[in-house]
Amino acid sequence: MSTPLADPASAQYATNPPRELPKRRGTELVLLAFATFIVTVALVLVEANQEQELTSSIIWLGLSYLAVLTAAHLAVRRWAPYADPVILPCVALLNGLGLVMIHRIDLALAERALQQGREYTPDVTKQVLFTAISLVLFVVVLVVISDHRTLTRYGYTCGLVGIVALALPAVLPSSLSEVNGAKVWIKLPFFSIQPGEFAKILLMIFFASFLVTKRDLFMVAGKRIVGVELPRARDLGPILIAAAACLGVLVFEKDLGTSLLFFGVTLVMLYVATERIIWVVLGVGFFAAGAIIAYNLFTHVQQRVRNWIDPLATYDDPGGGYQVAQGLFGLGTGGVGGTGLGAGRPDMVPEAKTDFITTAIGEELGLIGLTAMLMLYLILAMRGMRSALAVRDTFGKLLGGGLSFALVMQIFVVVGGVTNLIPNTGITAPFLSRGGSSLLANYILVALLLRISDAARKPAVRPKPQQPQAPLAEAHTVMVQRPPATGEGSPS
Repeated sequence: MSTPLADPASAQYATNPPRELPKRRGTELVLLAFATFIVTVALVLVEANQEQELTSSIIWLGLSYLAVLTAAHLAVRRWAPYADPVILPCVALLNGLGLVMIHRIDLALAERALQQGREYTPDVTKQVLFTAISLVLFVVVLVVISDHRTLTRYGYTCGLVGIVALALPAVLPSSLSEVNGAKVWIKLPFFSIQPGEFAKILLMIFFASFLVTKRDLFMVAGKRIVGVELPRARDLGPILIAAAACLGVLVFEKDLGTSLLFFGVTLVMLYVATERIIWVVLGVGFFAAGAIIAYNLFTHVQQRVRNWIDPLATYDDPGGGYQVAQGLFGLGTGGVGGTGLGAGRPDMVPEAKTDFITTAIGEELGLIGLTAMLMLYLILAMRGMRSALAVRDTFGKLLGGGLSFALVMQIFVVVGGVTNLIPNTGITAPFLSRGGSSLLANYILVALLLRISDAARKPAVRPKPQQPQAPLAEAHTVMVQRPPATGEGSPS
């Protein structure tokens, strides 16, 4: 009769070894191929409707897109083999549709420039270059950050750098930081960068690490009023600092979108850490009070609100509702089914490649196409939150939840602004809009999500099976004879 194993876990592994979890990289590759097929068909439709022929630009754009996707897939296969197989294809399809719409608007603007006798430089070439650079940075993040928990060591450093990056455009002269009335840029001789896009990721890392170490502080209840346990007054510091920072961004940088995004993500991460709805209620109250104060003090906030209430009333005013009204006209023209790729007039909307690219999609793909695009964002955010729930450490849960919600919040602010649900904020749609800073920052965000997802799906290390040992009462006694000592002078 065999002796039973001393460790039950070891016995389980010996009798029923666990099955290796599938990595699902093949599924990811198939989905990436499907995304490439959709983008290629969209390019063909644009060229057929605009140029009435298929040009060589389709081959160039299609091969470039396929090359960068293949590189990204191989990097994930090598450095994050257990990552969620749906996240990268969703990002690839969104990025590809953004390239298609930028190319489509380039064709319309190039035709207009030709009629006016001007030269026009297309933006899609730059966007493909930014996509390639973003994917290089994406791979670097996957290689350097082999474990997301190492970021907790640099939490306060990330917070300091994030605050500096967020505040730097406000202290620079307008000639170096202001574009279209918003001071959110750093304009250098050869390129421009929007530091706030990177600051949001750094601040989420800081806030996640801060909440991990100080979570018990926010769980302590204060006075009970009308059945609600309010936080203690001395524990309101972080939320007051976040509200003050957002109000400062709104006042000095005239950037409503960034302030709303940052404060919303802060409240959600605080709620996830404490599971106390009172923090969300207090946060919304502080933000509402700050917004009322800003409306009464600053004219640019009043102008945004007037454009929101009735864009046609301020249609011809400087900085008025012309852009919002044109976007609404485009969405109305598209209707349910859309005009068809290449058959609309999205170039009639100012900044159609950046802030209002979702109206271009809504005009040419209709409500159906715009809803499908929003579903892609929803799937991307849900897979990220699913990974955050499955990961084993608290820091990963908070950071993954914050990164996923940032995508949802950003697209809500964008679509809400162009559909006049909320005041227009001037923020860009992730992966769709033209712009290098947004693309770089969002690919870093996706790399961190994939790292957290890899940690969540990676199988736990199996315990080593112990050798079976007989009970002490049944162990045999072994007599050991001491060897004779050999000293000096003893016979050899």
